[in-house]
Amino acid sequence: MRATQFCHRYRAVAAGVLVSVWCVNAAAQSDNDAWVSDELSTFVRSGPTDGYRIVGTLTAGEQVQVLETSGDYTRVRGDGGDVVWILSDELQQTPSATEQLPELESRVEALTDELDGINEQWEQRVETMRTTLDAREQRIDQLEARNNQLGSDADEASEQVRALQARLDTQEEDLLIRYFMYGGGVAGAGLVVGLIVPHLPRRRKKRDRWF
Repeated sequence: MRATQFCHRYRAVAAGVLVSVWCVNAAAQSDNDAWVSDELSTFVRSGPTDGYRIVGTLTAGEQVQVLETSGDYTRVRGDGGDVVWILSDELQQTPSATEQLPELESRVEALTDELDGINEQWEQRVETMRTTLDAREQRIDQLEARNNQLGSDADEASEQVRALQARLDTQEEDLLIRYFMYGGGVAGAGLVVGLIVPHLPRRRKKRDRWF
């Protein structure tokens, strides 16, 4: 998209350059130079009015030298050196399109070649950016997949930790119960012994006699 917009802008600039060159060339011409208008042919007369006879024609786009002006006619000298009168309206102060066309075509061709080179450079840059973007997107996908895997592993590890913690809590409870049972057994045995011992027959001690 950017390359297309750039091409359009470049063509507009190129057209502006051609118009500017054409205007500069026109301004650089001598004030005594003129060109026959872009018609197939223009009749010329021997004098400055319609009453004078037609003595020939001038080719469209032909450059002539202006000698003088009288009324609606202008006296000019053609390429062959003939001096004739032509209607002033059939003269123009800028080179004809026929004369300018080869130069303009050459410049347009040069600008087109330059534009094609710029287009190729832009296409290469765009392709490079696309390749880089694809590689980065692929890397992002890989990182996201790795992140999801790590998240899954973390959840699984958390479940294992909770299961181990539950087992540890159960073992602690079992151990406490065993301690209580052991302590209760010892206390019960002591109580039984305490109850039985007083009822056991005692052995009488012999008195020692001194003679």
